Formats: sequence, structure tokens, C-alpha cells
Amino acid sequence: MTAVLPQLTTADPQLAAYFGLPLDPSPPLDGFYLHAHVCGLTLQRVGHEGQLRLDFVGGKLGYRRLHGGSEAIVRAVGLKPSQPLSVIDATAGLGRDAFILAAHGARVTLVERHPALAALLADALQRALMDEATTAIASRMQLHYGAALATLTGWLGEPPAVVYLDPMFPHRRKSALVKQEMQWLQQLVGADDDADALLLPARQLACQRVVVKRPEQAPPLAGVKPSGAVASRGHRFDIYAPVS
Repeated sequence: MTAVLPQLTTADPQLAAYFGLPLDPSPPLDGFYLHAHVCGLTLQRVGHEGQLRLDFVGGKLGYRRLHGGSEAIVRAVGLKPSQPLSVIDATAGLGRDAFILAAHGARVTLVERHPALAALLADALQRALMDEATTAIASRMQLHYGAALATLTGWLGEPPAVVYLDPMFPHRRKSALVKQEMQWLQQLVGADDDADALLLPARQLACQRVVVKRPEQAPPLAGVKPSGAVASRGHRFDIYAPVS
């Protein structure tokens, strides 16, 4: 499936130029488009109700920040309060897992290659930085706009302790049972056809481990058996040791 490039209807040429988004003040006749509201940048679709806006301050993430217990992803990554870790989330997507890791003290680099998702992430991070409740968390999150494979193989900074991968996995349930948010994400981004190719460079870059999020019944990434796994509702986190 080919990735879709939505237009930006807000008069913000700087944002459009940075993320390579077509700029048009009028919504398109069909498809997706990005529009800025007072509450933030939103993804919308012509002829469809609802919208997608990333929110690191309130909503479900706000609840998890205030009331979350022992998160499976935190255990899988190996985060401890006394030992903050550096993490590269190479397939950041909606940024929610990255936020949970940052909320538990990790320094997270979010890598996202799709321009619309990257723009939504940038907007959400900016709003989180401006809110007193999430300033410290958002300050530990840095957005990198680019492809995961190129980022992992060309990384020039200090190697991260952990590389986290959550590639798009095809949903096999009836489309009516899949949330609109995930439907839109699949239609917008397309399939992660190069997901298998990410595992080896991730293992070569990470100092401590690679964590891969997979649906509960999905085969391991690239067919490589993990050294361990942490189970969660509906999915699991496969753990791989680094390789030289």
C-alpha cells in the first residue's frame, strides 16, 4: 500500500515546506487533509466524521500518566527510576509509546518518516512543552523526521541503550471492527514493507536491547526468535540482545 500525502489547509508555509506538505487553504474534494484548530493540528478526511489529533496532555495518555501502573512496555525496555535510558523509537507513529517511556524517565528520540504524522507529532510535542503538567516529559522527547532504516544505519550520535520498533502490522479482522483511528493510519501510511530490514541494524546500534511490539499471534519480526518477551493485552513486546 502506498503512503498518502495529505494537503495542509492552514496558511503555514513554513510547516508545509519543512514536512513537504502541499499547501492549499481549501479542503480537497476527496481524501485526507491537515487543518489547524485552536486546540491543535488535526487530520481530517473529506466526507467522514471525526478527526485525529495527538494529545500528550489529556485524554488517555493523560490518564495513563496520572494513574498508570506498571506498564508492560516499561518492563520490556528495562526502565528503572534510578537509571534513565536513552531510547530510539524508530517507528514513532502516534507517539504514545514514546510518551509513556518518557513519562517514566527515558530520553526518547521519535523517528517518523511520514510527513503528516511527523507534523502531528511536532504539534503535540509543542503543546506538551507549553503545559506545566507535561513540560518535563516533553523535554525528554525529540522528534527526528526521517526514515527508520536510514536513521538506524546512519546514526552519528551516542548509541542508544534501547531501540524500540512498532512496525505497522496488517489487521486481519473485519474493517468494521478496527477503530477508525487505525483504519486512517493504515490508509495514510501504508504497509511497513521494510519492517524486517530494521531488526538487524537496530540490534547493531542498541547497547542494551531491542524491543519489538507485535500483535499477540503475529510471528516474530524477520522470523528471528527473540530472547524473551513481555506479554500485554492483545500484543507482546519481543526482546532481542544487541549484535556486533
